[in-house]
Amino acid sequence: MSLADIRTRINDAAARARRDPEGITLIAVSKVQPDARVEAVLQEGHRVFGENRVQEAQGKWPGFAERFDGLDLHLIGALQSNKARAAMELFDAIHTLDRPKLARTIARLAQELGQCPDLFIQVDIGDEDQKAGIARDAVDGFVEECRGLDLPVRGLMCIPPVHDDPAPHFEELAAMAARNGLDRLSMGMSGDFEAAIAAGATHVRVGSAIFGPRAYD
Repeated sequence: MSLADIRTRINDAAARARRDPEGITLIAVSKVQPDARVEAVLQEGHRVFGENRVQEAQGKWPGFAERFDGLDLHLIGALQSNKARAAMELFDAIHTLDRPKLARTIARLAQELGQCPDLFIQVDIGDEDQKAGIARDAVDGFVEECRGLDLPVRGLMCIPPVHDDPAPHFEELAAMAARNGLDRLSMGMSGDFEAAIAAGATHVRVGSAIFGPRAYD
């Protein structure tokens, strides 16, 4: 499937939901993809990319930034506190703010650096012990805590349980965002982004459907 195919599917899903497709950002998830595949997507004009690991992104994106203008990089993988500075210097948005300690670290670094990426709070929407994220019943308090730290929290992010119907989880995340005055929703991946768009997703994270199977070692 091509980038053009994904854009068509996004436009079609937006039309069905009576939404403006311009309000939906496609994040091309380039983690562990060969540089040649990433460059091919860049050559098509796409500029919004997602990475899971800070170290991998550090080795990949400075070189591309020298050749391609307007890159918009999103961290969509877990962030360790000791990698927060590097992440804040490299990424335009972080989708995995998932604990108070990390929030305090980012707030301190934002003061030192004089800038901060846009932040999404990751929610453990399926109450899965093995997944990161703020517990569903703690989201409102954590949003308030982050605002008290003067952090630029823009929205919420989730990854529904793999075997569940994702639609109810997406709808619940949308309701959480609305009651907290947040207008961005990072939800939906290659297999379910159309359901996410129907529920109000503003950012969908699509990797293998654009690039093909990931090139793990």
